[in-house]
Amino acid sequence: MQKRFILVVLMLLTVLAVVAPAMAQDVTEVEVWIAFTDHRLDWAKERAAEFSAMHPEFEIVVQEFTDYEPLLEAYTLAQEQGTQPSVIQLFEVGTQFAKDTGWFKPVNEIIAGRDEVLGQPVNFDDIVEPVSAYYSLDGEWASVAWNSSTPILYVNMNMMEEVGLTVDDIPTTWQQVEEVCAKFTDMVDAGDLSGCISWPNHGWFFEQWLAQQNQLLVNNGNGREERATEVDLTSEEAQNIVQWHRDMYNEGYFYYSGVQRDWSGVVQSFNANELPMIMTSSASAGSITSAAAENGVEVITSTMVYDDEYGWTGNLIGGATMWVSAGLDPAVEEFATAFLLFFSNTENSASWHQISGYIPIRYTSIDLLNEQGWYEENPNFLVASTQINTSTVTPATQGAVFGTFVETRDLVTQAIEDAMLTDGDIAEILATAEEQANVSLEEYNFLYTD
Repeated sequence: MQKRFILVVLMLLTVLAVVAPAMAQDVTEVEVWIAFTDHRLDWAKERAAEFSAMHPEFEIVVQEFTDYEPLLEAYTLAQEQGTQPSVIQLFEVGTQFAKDTGWFKPVNEIIAGRDEVLGQPVNFDDIVEPVSAYYSLDGEWASVAWNSSTPILYVNMNMMEEVGLTVDDIPTTWQQVEEVCAKFTDMVDAGDLSGCISWPNHGWFFEQWLAQQNQLLVNNGNGREERATEVDLTSEEAQNIVQWHRDMYNEGYFYYSGVQRDWSGVVQSFNANELPMIMTSSASAGSITSAAAENGVEVITSTMVYDDEYGWTGNLIGGATMWVSAGLDPAVEEFATAFLLFFSNTENSASWHQISGYIPIRYTSIDLLNEQGWYEENPNFLVASTQINTSTVTPATQGAVFGTFVETRDLVTQAIEDAMLTDGDIAEILATAEEQANVSLEEYNFLYTD
């Protein structure tokens, strides 16, 4: 009996001697920070788990943040403390800042002309042109595209039918919006509706309308030919946009909650049947369409409206891309880059679009979705891709690149609010905002230029 016990113990020790080293192998955690806390976070964590399972020596750890700004603030602090993650999701207006700080390593340098990284195809030629045009710097990819969006129009067809309007009456221009809104005047005056249309008072919409009119936001080819040194907020096109805000507000057509950047408030008012039309990000297509279906409401999406007197050149993308931190261990850098290529491949880009409304960033993803009959069954998701892919790529529609983009957006937002809520001269309001924007830009450039 004793001999048998000793034999069993020896066998266990032998097994442990073999297993223990394997168990002791370190798994390297690779942090990825993103600005989502809802079902989009769940999707990202699922993809991270899938990729980690392919490379058991690494584990992707996804850290969530409530928005882009707090994420960037946390990353800035982490850089100061030397605790930065391997990858962050950075919004499009942070492009110049990312380039200037030197905190990130351009992915084209990591990839170095290869066709694949750890078995993940590169194939940046498959990225849809407007996305590629925005995120390419000096003709090279600095980051890996992921979540791209554009503003679109959402229309409550139940309300449209109440005033005798049909699908054919869905507006595509400012002028048509005013004609439709005139039909809802009695309902607004009676307090049955908060207004006819709304969108967040956010600089992104101002930028979109500039691009539609093929007008630059900053000099030097929108900051793409060389570093931008001047912001232009007093152009005829800029004044036209702010004037339309005032006119729509004074007519009672445009509903303004009084809260700047009120993304959620606009959507909530629409979902509560307080507005027949809103413009917001295509990234909300999934949630808005689902909420409408649950309430027995038919919602149809359409393109972002434009001023017929100026015509339509195209729309900008919004959203963010994924940047790889500089100074990583080579193996971690390789793994992180491969993960981002996996994260945004054909299948995942299509899946991401389906659960969110962000546009598919790859041509092959659009083809895949068409083959699956997705757009035929879900036409509300097609509008954003059509709008972006039919845009003419110009320096205006590529989008501006400059270091104080975030601060300038806030100045534009305040100027629009001032124009709507006061009777001040619009040219003077914008001139004041422009002066402040240029002072800020000059100070920024002083820090990052010799």
